[in-house]
Amino acid sequence: MTIAVEKVLYAARATADGGRDGKVSTDDGKLAVTVAPPVEMGGNGNGTNPEQLFAAGYAACFHSALKLVARKARQDSDGSTVTAEVGIGPINGGAGYGLQVELVVSLPGVERAVAEELVAKAHEVCPYSNATRGNIKVDLKVA
Repeated sequence: MTIAVEKVLYAARATADGGRDGKVSTDDGKLAVTVAPPVEMGGNGNGTNPEQLFAAGYAACFHSALKLVARKARQDSDGSTVTAEVGIGPINGGAGYGLQVELVVSLPGVERAVAEELVAKAHEVCPYSNATRGNIKVDLKVA
């Protein structure tokens, strides 16, 4: 099932030149990075790789969703963090590649059961979670 947004509130545009071994920049000039495959994938590791960019975006987006649901639940999210680990590897017997994600959430001062509920709700709200749901494995952990 394809989910379409009702109204686009913001759109980002980035252009890649050179694939995993080149450059990526946004049209507004706010982001310009050299990309390179990690050493584990045969690269020299002298650049940012797409998985790092995806991890950074997912962590930031999920953290915003977490703060939103915490505020609505009247829970304190001060000092909270979200760490995203994005893994890449072969799928379908090596016919292609896939991603997996682990999100580790720290909510200091919030009871574990409440924190787990907030994380589950944030997973329903976060655009990255909605985009990946049913497509890639996403593990949620409360630290």
